[in-house]
Amino acid sequence: MAERPARLNTGSHDLPVGLELAAFMTTDWAPTPLPGDLRVPGYEVMAGRRARLSARFPGERLLVPAGELKVRSNDCDHRFRPHSAYAWLTGLTGEDQPGHVLVMEPSGSGHEAVLYVRPRSPRADGGDEFYRDRRYGEFWVGRRPDLAEAERLTGVRCLHVDDLDALPPGRDASSDAELAQVLSELRLVKDAWEVAQLQLAVDHTTTGFEDVVRSLPRALAHPRGERVLEGVFGLRARAEGNGTGYETIAASGAHACVLHWIRNDGRLDPRELLLLDAGVETETLYTSDITRTLPLSGRFSPVQRQVYELVLAAQEAGIAALRPGAAYRDFHRAAMQVIAEGLADWGVLKSASGELHRRYTLCGSGHMLGLDVHDCAKARAETYLDGVLEPGHVLTVEPGLYLQPDDETLPPELRGIGVRIEDDLVITDTGAHLLSGALPRSVDGVEEWMGNLLEG
Repeated sequence: MAERPARLNTGSHDLPVGLELAAFMTTDWAPTPLPGDLRVPGYEVMAGRRARLSARFPGERLLVPAGELKVRSNDCDHRFRPHSAYAWLTGLTGEDQPGHVLVMEPSGSGHEAVLYVRPRSPRADGGDEFYRDRRYGEFWVGRRPDLAEAERLTGVRCLHVDDLDALPPGRDASSDAELAQVLSELRLVKDAWEVAQLQLAVDHTTTGFEDVVRSLPRALAHPRGERVLEGVFGLRARAEGNGTGYETIAASGAHACVLHWIRNDGRLDPRELLLLDAGVETETLYTSDITRTLPLSGRFSPVQRQVYELVLAAQEAGIAALRPGAAYRDFHRAAMQVIAEGLADWGVLKSASGELHRRYTLCGSGHMLGLDVHDCAKARAETYLDGVLEPGHVLTVEPGLYLQPDDETLPPELRGIGVRIEDDLVITDTGAHLLSGALPRSVDGVEEWMGNLLEG
């Protein structure tokens, strides 16, 4: 277990507390218990998840930390998000989890789950954390459950986090590669509750994309219109969920040729395209990941339509390759074959064979999706990249063409155009279900959708 950081009890503007005030602060507080029927979301599936982990490491002590706070500047921390494996095993997803650790303690033929948590700040017996501690004090960052409440919320025995210091060593998910790998692989196939959370994330994201289109007139008038759009989507993400599942990409014009353009500081030009790659993360920390490439004028120009329709055809080929038992890489191969053939038809490539098309595509055509936007990344290649698709896998299909503005292998009219189309799908018993089908993908569908939103 990594050494935990020292507590920060004071800030730069703290005033000394005299004995009279200290005594006064610890008396006459009314009880404020949490409702007795509260449970973590997904309570009913958490024990089964822990049992699956237990079966993989018989007789071994396992530690799965939530993670620690990280300083953003001076005495201000970044907003806290628990580690995905910890959230998956406990259902605890709030900002009150830094420093907490789930321990799987060997017991009989399996394990007993024990949560080591920082309980609610005591207000009696001289305790001053609740009003003095800027990182953990209740009056600074909000109320935490006491130990009994935490046990009721999770169904797991809870002890004070300070008791970790006396715990013998064990496998720690933050440093043990095998444990991290197994946790990733256990999360590859989503259960019905997880798929419902992912659909909720997609639904909120769809609404966020609608918000963005409605805000285009205001954004087009602003010198940093990309950032206006980022903010519009971020408002929806915070209002409906925990926030964005990753940094929003609002890339106009040639910025769309930068795969992870998150500066979002550019002006919008109605003659150009906008590549919007964004996802809402639910309160349970499941995220969507959707990309649409939109004409800022509301209508695709002929050359923009040409590029867009090639990418859409590639995506359709990729989606058609999704089915149980198919190799995971099949959808990427199918999409890239369409791209290569299209580039050859345009005369950009002499032949569709080989891998020269990668100059214009740069990366893979999708990834697993779940608690992390690039989910289960520590899984072994044979169970993920070189594995086969199963019902319950949730993934994105997102081919793209990134035609750099300074690429002299391209005709001038194609330079500076970036197009990506990305959707979220769940593998079913017979094929794949499109979770993000509420957002149009065809040229005519996109133009009609944008027109209706802008007129409304």
